[in-house]
Amino acid sequence: MGKITACTHIQKAVSAGRLIIAVMLSGSIPLCAQQANYVLAPNDLITVTVFQEDDLTTKARVGNDGTVSVPLIGSVKIGGKSVDEAGQLIRGRLAKGYLVNPQVNVAVTEFAKRLVTVLGQVQKGGTFEFPNQGPLDLLQAIGLAGGYSPKANPEKIVVKRRLNGRDFVYQLNGKALAAKKDIQPFEILPGDTVSVAESIF
Repeated sequence: MGKITACTHIQKAVSAGRLIIAVMLSGSIPLCAQQANYVLAPNDLITVTVFQEDDLTTKARVGNDGTVSVPLIGSVKIGGKSVDEAGQLIRGRLAKGYLVNPQVNVAVTEFAKRLVTVLGQVQKGGTFEFPNQGPLDLLQAIGLAGGYSPKANPEKIVVKRRLNGRDFVYQLNGKALAAKKDIQPFEILPGDTVSVAESIF
């Protein structure tokens, strides 16, 4: 069952009153297990529902600044937060002077395209879409470009990133990342540019 389909079934069950016991125990409508840890990004389309408050149902696209507008509480910055965290944030805002113990559900109904550009000594450089909604590490990104070319120097990889208006440059050793399992993978973020250097030998 896909992410959106699973969430749709949960929302229908909530509407039918079949999750009332779970809501009473948890204080919030259960989130889809597949979506709870997904980190929200600009252009994601989300649906916010509040149990027994149909007038507060909101469909909104996350703005470039990471915000969405929610009835009663206005602009809420949820970009960079997981779906679970976004639900708790909105719930907390609604609970402050608006609703008593609101049960909030946030679901992603359309995922924004997440792109990474891979250049330099790879088999087929270009811009690629993340293959799924989970994380993507450096070696997987290079794999999207067909792997290293014969002239590549895997020990010299540069990742350029723009985050919160600032530019970051990371010098990485792909050979070490591949050889040592105890080294934490380098996570690629949407919009990153990966450049693989050419070997001088």
